[in-house]
Amino acid sequence: MNKILVANRGEIALRIMRTARTMGIKTVAVYSEADRNAPHVRFADEAYLLGPAPSAQSYLKGDLIIEIAQKIGVDGIHPGYGFLSENAGFAQKVTDAGITFIGPRPHSIEIMGSKLAAKEAAKKYNVPMVPGIEEAITDVQMAVEIGRRVGYPILIKASAGGGGKGMRIVEREEDTSEQMERAISEAVSAFGDGSVFIEKYVSSPRHIEVQIMGDTHGNVVYLFERECSIQRRHQKVVEEAPSAILTPEIRKAMGEAAVRVAKSCDYVGAGTVEFLLDDQLNFYFLEMNTRLQVEHPVTEMITGLDLVECQIKVARGEQLPFTQDDLKIMGHAMELRVYAEDPMNNFLPSVGTLSVYRRPEGENIRVDDGYTEGMEIPIYYDPMLAKLVTYGKTRGEAIQRMREAIAQYEIEGVATTLPFGRFVMDHPAFLSGNFDTHFVKHYFSPETLNQSTEKEAEIAAKAALYLHLQQKKILKVNSF
Repeated sequence: MNKILVANRGEIALRIMRTARTMGIKTVAVYSEADRNAPHVRFADEAYLLGPAPSAQSYLKGDLIIEIAQKIGVDGIHPGYGFLSENAGFAQKVTDAGITFIGPRPHSIEIMGSKLAAKEAAKKYNVPMVPGIEEAITDVQMAVEIGRRVGYPILIKASAGGGGKGMRIVEREEDTSEQMERAISEAVSAFGDGSVFIEKYVSSPRHIEVQIMGDTHGNVVYLFERECSIQRRHQKVVEEAPSAILTPEIRKAMGEAAVRVAKSCDYVGAGTVEFLLDDQLNFYFLEMNTRLQVEHPVTEMITGLDLVECQIKVARGEQLPFTQDDLKIMGHAMELRVYAEDPMNNFLPSVGTLSVYRRPEGENIRVDDGYTEGMEIPIYYDPMLAKLVTYGKTRGEAIQRMREAIAQYEIEGVATTLPFGRFVMDHPAFLSGNFDTHFVKHYFSPETLNQSTEKEAEIAAKAALYLHLQQKKILKVNSF
């Protein structure tokens, strides 16, 4: 494999290209008009315009991407995450064009792309499931009957999608009809498919995911877990590895269950199996993401592996160079997704120009980004600016480094999630490990963030005054 096209943009495109270059592989960028001067375009060996800024007219034009790849003699296409990364049709077309798709086989993507098909496949491999139904429904009365059977609260969830769309928690039977209709309407609008499934709602859940890697020789291993419970709008903001609460026994059981999920769909490459963990440490299969995850750097930090390098080697047909017994957890890693969002205004996207953009630096601080000072944040794409990752020998060290890195990170021109990240790192619930996916709902508000910021300012002012008075004393002594 001599040349790889990265069918993506921003920080993930740049991150993939850096590994490819280290491996001696040439890289090709594709870009929209909005990204003409983006760092990933400048970094690549070759770059080609796809079209206007909207993703439907650029990054989602799979046929055009394949046409470009064929014309310039590309050996492999890496989809990154988002856009076409979990599109089985695109993966099949890439393969049919004689190009290696650096990801799972199309049929694996197809099976795991449907939550119901994924559950059906995983169930056959004895993977724990949340009590609920096995088929998609659109009938409101049937939903009421299922709610009675599994017990309230229940969760109504769109079969065809994710990201919190088409999802409703129903606490009481009398609310089922209204919430069912809302979930179906939202699912149709977002995914073109109104079918939903219903399961028992796990109260106080934690979101734990397990990284797996498989090769074409039948080997599948798990690379331990990531804690992803700090979320807003059902989407992650802070992740860490390993989880602060898993015992070695539960970690092993979850890892082995994740491997069975991968084997249930003949999985090859990097993938993530997501679980819900209840307050009794029972875990249940949620879904599988058939791609590289945003939060993969924390796994790289604690294993010493480069997951993109593993992906490329597996795609070349190489055997995994390690076994499960070779893998060990080393230290602890934290990741904060730095979004151009305003935590003071319900995390709404913040659009503008990066008038100041200075990355933090230092030992065990990693920044994966795709922006530079002076760039505009386009409204067309996900508002993530960067992934800020820190590492320590212990969880406490990783948290302290994250505090230091957040303090160093200078961003002006847009609001960001940096203040929220600092709030999380200082919160007693997070520090104790006693938190769940309701962290934001239970603990966070603009008022609490304001109080935190004011307290920091007060401490800084007192420290400055103390230093000033000390300096005056020294000058007074020296003047005699």
